[in-house]
Amino acid sequence: MILFISDLHLSPQTPGVKRMFLDFLGNRARSAEQLFILGDLFEAWPGDDCIDDPEDGFNLAIVDALRQLTDAGVAVALIHGNRDFLLGEAFAARSGVRLLPDPYVLSLPAWQFVLSHGDALCTDDHDYQAFRTQVRNSAWRTAFLAKPLSERKAIANALRQKSESAKKDKTQYLMDVNPGATEDFLREHGYATFIHGHTHQPATHDHIVDGIHVERWVMADWHEAIGECLCWDGETLTRELLT
Repeated sequence: MILFISDLHLSPQTPGVKRMFLDFLGNRARSAEQLFILGDLFEAWPGDDCIDDPEDGFNLAIVDALRQLTDAGVAVALIHGNRDFLLGEAFAARSGVRLLPDPYVLSLPAWQFVLSHGDALCTDDHDYQAFRTQVRNSAWRTAFLAKPLSERKAIANALRQKSESAKKDKTQYLMDVNPGATEDFLREHGYATFIHGHTHQPATHDHIVDGIHVERWVMADWHEAIGECLCWDGETLTRELLT
């Protein structure tokens, strides 16, 4: 069994999501062979040294819970989101989680999936794409991570506030994947079933690309009282509500 989750946006301000996630790791996820986290596990990640921040034990609790799951034999892999793109090798070593490229092709005996956070396909949002290019640049990352942790946390908080404010002024299509870019993506990846998050618009879409039917599964974001995972049992992909 393989499970997929996305867009938890974990932070000290979302204790209900943290509770659900820790329960998920300690129970439901233990029955899986693999767990894929498709971005935005955290609301913000200012650098791997935040794990041991003496002023905040939140991130350490999450990392330790992930480590318990991977030590129990569940293979956990993660694709970066637009909020936690600075998750690095120290996080991976501490948690036992494998960091994946975006996109990632998951080839299984009975099916093939392509996994992504999904933000790269929101090409109509030119301001966001420019920001994404900037912060994924290695020189920017090096300069940012050289700053003191307290300064990085303050910058991350300011960026979150700016992002939330900008969303209020954006029409819905800017915050969704571009149809043409999505069809090109499906074509490029061999018409594999596409799973992604980011848009917070959970649905299952049917695409006809070059006469071929392709499914696109958009995962739900988690809230204080409800979450979601996708489950692949070897034959069927289904949604499961988590509370």
